Amino acid sequence: MIMLSVVIPAYNEQDNIPSTLASIPVDELRAAGATVEVLVVDNGSTDATARLACAHGARVIVQPVRGYGNAYKAGFANCLGDIIATGDADRTYPFEILPQALALFQAERLDFLSTNRLGALRPEAMTRSHVWGNWALSTLTRLLFNLPFRDSQSGMWIFRRQVWTQSRVLSGGMAFSQELKIEAFRNGFRCGELPIEYRPRGGEKKLRTVRDGARNATQLLAHRTRPAPPLHTHMLHIGPDRLAWRMPAPARVQVQVPAPATAEPSRPQPARAENVA
Repeated sequence: MIMLSVVIPAYNEQDNIPSTLASIPVDELRAAGATVEVLVVDNGSTDATARLACAHGARVIVQPVRGYGNAYKAGFANCLGDIIATGDADRTYPFEILPQALALFQAERLDFLSTNRLGALRPEAMTRSHVWGNWALSTLTRLLFNLPFRDSQSGMWIFRRQVWTQSRVLSGGMAFSQELKIEAFRNGFRCGELPIEYRPRGGEKKLRTVRDGARNATQLLAHRTRPAPPLHTHMLHIGPDRLAWRMPAPARVQVQVPAPATAEPSRPQPARAENVA
């Protein structure tokens, strides 16, 4: 039996976190033989994100140091699973596919499975500038690292814990996503990429295309100077026909803010020193 941790970073997502958590098919995953924990990393929210996540069955830790990568570092240091799945708290990623994606991940004996949002992208899911920014960064990543991922910025992954413990990921911000993919591939782990339907986010957009894109490009250039081990690499591009599912429309869960609980969300244990920027 495997232990699966679903790790979700969240910052001021009280309007989205109930629907996001409701979309995770925990019962189906358990029926398939997995022990499942859902861990929400509250990245210093000022709203009811943490209390709502607790009320909807998630374990919550608080990472007060802001940043997408910092939230994930705290989550990976505190989750229990030998296999980790990720996604955002804003209803953009299809958590419903986890049982089928996990079965495919195991059948292909993969170590790291990423997702590709860009192949069949709905126009309302991304702004035009965001689309071009993603294509530009993915192209630059392929040119600098010969990296075969078609979407270097996607935030939905399934991977084995040793991918994280054997990787040197320094970024505390949005560049964390591309850096983890580069490390997984260059370190010789068996990688794959699966097309998904990316959805319009709920609520206020937090990504700043120009600022975050410039920081990601700078990180790519800095990462290029690191020595890469001369290991055999493996990449599997998975077609949409490999998953026997049709994507349902995401459920909309009515938000009811619970009264403050007496128990506070736990503070995270410090991340491994070699992985902290």
